Amino acid sequence: MTWPGFLCHPCWAVTTVLLALVVRLQRRAQWDPQACTVSLKGKTAIVTGANTGIGKFIALDFARRGARVILACRSEARGTAAVKEIKEKSGNSDIHLRLVDLSSLDSVREFAKGILEEEKALHILVNNAGVSGLPRQITKDGLDMSFATNHLGPFLLTNLLLELMKRSAPSRIVTLTSVNHKKGKVDFSHFRGENLTYCMDKVYNNTKLHNIICTNEFASRLQGTGVTANSVHPGVVTTEVMRHYSFTIRFLFNLIGFFFFKTPEEGAVSSIYCAVAEETQGITGKYFDSDCSLALPAPLARDAALAVKDFEFCERLTSKL
Repeated sequence: MTWPGFLCHPCWAVTTVLLALVVRLQRRAQWDPQACTVSLKGKTAIVTGANTGIGKFIALDFARRGARVILACRSEARGTAAVKEIKEKSGNSDIHLRLVDLSSLDSVREFAKGILEEEKALHILVNNAGVSGLPRQITKDGLDMSFATNHLGPFLLTNLLLELMKRSAPSRIVTLTSVNHKKGKVDFSHFRGENLTYCMDKVYNNTKLHNIICTNEFASRLQGTGVTANSVHPGVVTTEVMRHYSFTIRFLFNLIGFFFFKTPEEGAVSSIYCAVAEETQGITGKYFDSDCSLALPAPLARDAALAVKDFEFCERLTSKL
């Protein structure tokens, strides 16, 4: 049989379908959110970037558990649509939209100010929003756009909301990172767009490494307060994070992803696990893999001295002069 004839044979098609099904089944995490009976009634949660992808499914899960959920989004139109959808699917009317552009430190401060004025408590903060593949752009704060959006914006937001979370304890901070942080490097000139290689996800990888480093330092500084801080890898997920890449790359990513990558709903599981599961209560300063298991991050992410230096550097960059 020739190769073209073999590839057209029914057995090849059946085998391909069976393999795809096996791969899809293996993508599932060990923990099932639907089997978790934890209620969030009386609790308040904020999810950044919750108008689409992983963030929307995280917010939907919290809503189904009865939480007051605040969607922190940049787009009013898409955020409003997400609020409507979550209300309809969850039956929970206590879902709200608050606008924030994480790439702008002033926008983050304005958002946090509104939360502190309007909310009496905050029990869960999920730093989900992120971008990848952006070309070189410098914000009005003089920061690289990717670093501002993925790291410094969430860093400042977390810092500004800490006192409210302490008063609401026990409370949890969950920051989405990536296994790609292991390819990242630490160079403080990167924050201002210097010495960066804008190719594929290289800048993204650097920001995700800083996410873990500073989350660990948050955890260290929050010891004894009842506030935990952990980093989570959601897995390789087919979301809109690839929207800044070329059509060809996006097409190949989605084609391969249909068989091998997680859906946004599947990608939300590990973050939900860290935010609500009883077995993660009190765990802090850890890195969770996409299957909801504890894992060791890269050596740089475990360097305590570097964490202090990185944290203090980020504090200086985000302080209002």
